[in-house]
Amino acid sequence: MTQTARGSVEIASARSETFQSIDPRTGEVVGEHPIHDAETVNSRVASTRKAQREWAELGFAGRKQHLDKWRKILAKRLDELAGVICAETGKPLDDARLELVLVLDHLHWAGANAEKVLKRRKVSSGVLMSNQVSTVEYLPFGVVGVIGPWNYPAFTPMGSIAYALAAGNGVVFKPSELTPGVGEWLVRTFAEAVPEYPVFQLITGFGETGAALCESGVDKVAFTGSTATGKRVMASCAQSLTPVLVECGGKDALIVDSDADLAAAADAAVWGAMSNAGQTCIGVERVYVVEAVAERFLEMVAERAKKLRPGAEPGAEFGPITMASQVDLIREHIDDAISGGGRAVVGGRDSVRPPFVEPVVLADVPEDSAAVAEETFGPTIVVQRVRDADEGIARANDSRYGLGGTVFSRARGMELARKLRSGMVAVNSVISFAGVPALPFGGVGDSGFGRIHGADGLREFARTQAVTRTKFKIPLNPMSFARPKSTVGTVVRLIRLMRGR
Repeated sequence: MTQTARGSVEIASARSETFQSIDPRTGEVVGEHPIHDAETVNSRVASTRKAQREWAELGFAGRKQHLDKWRKILAKRLDELAGVICAETGKPLDDARLELVLVLDHLHWAGANAEKVLKRRKVSSGVLMSNQVSTVEYLPFGVVGVIGPWNYPAFTPMGSIAYALAAGNGVVFKPSELTPGVGEWLVRTFAEAVPEYPVFQLITGFGETGAALCESGVDKVAFTGSTATGKRVMASCAQSLTPVLVECGGKDALIVDSDADLAAAADAAVWGAMSNAGQTCIGVERVYVVEAVAERFLEMVAERAKKLRPGAEPGAEFGPITMASQVDLIREHIDDAISGGGRAVVGGRDSVRPPFVEPVVLADVPEDSAAVAEETFGPTIVVQRVRDADEGIARANDSRYGLGGTVFSRARGMELARKLRSGMVAVNSVISFAGVPALPFGGVGDSGFGRIHGADGLREFARTQAVTRTKFKIPLNPMSFARPKSTVGTVVRLIRLMRGR
């Protein structure tokens, strides 16, 4: 498999036993890593499973203690890992550091909240089973396979890794072939912090390695990548009924109402669209702005976008397009938008200068254009005029994707947010939901299903077990061949009396 937008894994043949990771800014080789075959993958899953049993027996407090040790190492050596991220993705240092700030916060939340969310708790047994003590708890699956992306190579997979480990699972991690060094660094530092429990192991390689992980007997697979590859992962896992969590593409929209703070909305739109060179699954790709304020809003967006500069040097606002093949798709989307009658307000066709793409602001693009309908994954944004915010919501929802969304409105923010068909929404801010560890993260439609982060994320990596325990015998027991003939009739009369009104 080779990488497509957001780190999806596509089929390719691996012709050597090792492969190189490359700095996309310079083409320089920054690391060499093994291509693991199915035998190695199976071996690592087996060894992780063996270690996982003892890891689970540590209990929540014991696991938290070890995860805290790892977190302190990550915090102390944050700039070291940020350097690896920069070298493999090309993103500016501060962007990498910001990514790792989120990693630390989520790792802390997962360890601190796992017991409260997953521990055994009593539930009501109801009238018919009043002689039973009923409990539910969330037990670890066993071994979770995590297939990660390259755009946020630490933050995104750690949304699965940290929560799976806190829930008592072992993890076998396949990072993107574009960022294997980040995965190696994470696994190595975990081993430094927790040498006695090798429950977090690494596999590297291309698509064949990822496919082998899906077929290895892991108890769940968490995948981040393209919708097309997510479907292939699901098809592979379906052969063994292995459950999957799938976080795929997005075409996230920002709605600007007539009463919005336009300066804040313009700032959010440009950050959401251009940060990380637009290579953000929950980034802003479309804006629907109410006609009454559209011209002023567009001026503000253009003013901010014109100031941004991509590059490899420390002062650049964003870096290169990490995956070289994505440049062609970005160019195609820009061409299609302009050819269809859209306006290039900032930049245009000449903004594509591999490996960099300068900011591009497009306006009045046909809704059936690829730039509006498909994930671009570059520093581009399409601004569309609408009659009112409700029309903006309708257009935003007219998409096969449904990952994140943004609303700027003083009076109707929460109302409009609830109408968006998306897994997450930020009101009068952008992408803020990703920074809240207690909030679940995930999409609907072609953006995937399942949730990482928060209590939902912890439960995603645990299997539910319901238990009843008899406290005392009851005189009316309908679940016995020794029951009197009148028992069921008595139970029916009782339930009609209590539940038939």
